[in-house]
Amino acid sequence: QVQLVESGGGLVQAGGSLRLSCATSGSTFGINTMGWYRQAPGKQRELVATITAGLNTNYTDSVKGRFTISRANAKNTVYLYLQMNSLKPEDTAVYYCNAVVVRLRVYDCWGQGTQVTVSS
Repeated sequence: QVQLVESGGGLVQAGGSLRLSCATSGSTFGINTMGWYRQAPGKQRELVATITAGLNTNYTDSVKGRFTISRANAKNTVYLYLQMNSLKPEDTAVYYCNAVVVRLRVYDCWGQGTQVTVSS
């Protein structure tokens, strides 16, 4: 199994920046596309950005030009990052790290989430 642990959330004023991190534990075999999702109170979880194993990226329109997703491989760990600039109050949400793992079957792994709060 793959476990994901996020860090880096917090409280920031509008216009500020935060960097979220996610680290895998367990075997990294089969980890394919990774991404960040977020869920605001009373809303459904939505995709923020994804990055493939080949480093192709995709962003939801509302964060294009402000957020940057990246990933890096270490010996037994994959790190996923989300650099968030020019933050807006509407970016306030719990942010979740996701990994699509392809082994004998395809399955999703999720982190526990990290709170991002942007004050106006």
